[in-house]
Amino acid sequence: MRLLLRFSRAMDRLSTAFGSVADWMVLLSCAISAANAFLRYGISYSSNAWLEAQWYLFAGMVMLGASYTLLRNEHVRVDLVYGALGERAKLWVDVIGTLVFLLPGMALLAWMTWPVFLDSFLRDEGSPNPGGLLRWPVKVLMPVGFALMTLQGLSELIKRVALLRGVPLGGAELHAEYHRPEQ
Repeated sequence: MRLLLRFSRAMDRLSTAFGSVADWMVLLSCAISAANAFLRYGISYSSNAWLEAQWYLFAGMVMLGASYTLLRNEHVRVDLVYGALGERAKLWVDVIGTLVFLLPGMALLAWMTWPVFLDSFLRDEGSPNPGGLLRWPVKVLMPVGFALMTLQGLSELIKRVALLRGVPLGGAELHAEYHRPEQ
């Protein structure tokens, strides 16, 4: 279990690093958006590359930030009975949900999107728009993002199984607190 928890800590650090990259992508996207608006309306200059760069950055925010969001337990969940369950029951729901839904779904999506990226890369696919960007850099975000989600899902599974077995997490972060949405 100690080796698995070490993997979990490493994956948590990796997700945190990619989450930081996603944060910077938000700032960069805002700067590009402001510059693009200034150039378009201030001096009547426009480029499809600027618009596509914003789209690429948004894709990066989502695909690279998703594993960090999972680490922080901040994904949207459907709460029918979860909030009323005890701590062990919540851990079991998380374990079963991770095994049945998260891991198979994310692994399948990572596997299915790899050929999409590879085809784009091998063809050196570019935007059909004049002045547009290459397409493969944004397409690689799909298999990478889904792989990161798969690995972070494994990390979360390891931590929950360790808690169910009564094993201390040894420094691994577990954000298992649940807050019912305010409406």
